[in-house]
Amino acid sequence: MSHTSPAVTLSVRVPPEVREQLDNLSQATGRTRSFLTAEAIESYLATQSWQVEAIKKAVIKADDKDAKFIDHNKIANWVDGWDTEREMNQPNEN
Repeated sequence: MSHTSPAVTLSVRVPPEVREQLDNLSQATGRTRSFLTAEAIESYLATQSWQVEAIKKAVIKADDKDAKFIDHNKIANWVDGWDTEREMNQPNEN
């Protein structure tokens, strides 16, 4: 965890089971609950930010006038056939 400015306090309500898991992990790792919580939030935000950016890029690509699509049912049938006797070649776009 790298911080460029002072940390701020954030209160979060969690179920008792989550608090217990956090306490257990804190004891096992020798880290504070605060450290583990901040690390978990940072990891979650990094993952979510990456996904949001990937979705934005995909939407821009899909909105392009030259975008090509393959019917969902064709893809579903293709995937369902994987590792079966009815496995087929990858479907082509419409």
